[in-house]
Amino acid sequence: MLDDLLERLLSGDGDARHVGLGMLLAAAHQRSRARVNDELRPLGIDVREFTMLFALELYGPSSQRRLIDLTGIDKSTMVRAIDDLEEAGFVTRERSAHDRRAYSVTLTAHGRRTLATARRTATDVGDRLFGGFTETERDQLIALLRRLAEPTDTD
Repeated sequence: MLDDLLERLLSGDGDARHVGLGMLLAAAHQRSRARVNDELRPLGIDVREFTMLFALELYGPSSQRRLIDLTGIDKSTMVRAIDDLEEAGFVTRERSAHDRRAYSVTLTAHGRRTLATARRTATDVGDRLFGGFTETERDQLIALLRRLAEPTDTD
């Protein structure tokens, strides 16, 4: 059950309802992230690092700058995460052949195996989190969240 404050905000109108909606989105995000992190922890990664491994699988070797652009992870967090992933043997980081100032991050075989397991894990968690929704409801939720997340001319 949602806490009293959130319930009151959501049942209100105008500004209060908008604040409540933002809080509800944050609560849903925190719950989802915590559940996935709990399940990924035994693999030695978290949601952020899972996202980075996923991006490397999809786009191939990438500079740290490109990973920042792809994932939205801030620079200092990205450097720490790559350090951790490299230390665990999930990625390698080498000077870029095209730009000696930049590093190219590459997924290792161990990283690919871990990512495959992490994908199954995330799917299981997602099934538990979203299993109560019909396929149509999931599609609606995705469409609504996309509209909310995409920048508009009024931003």
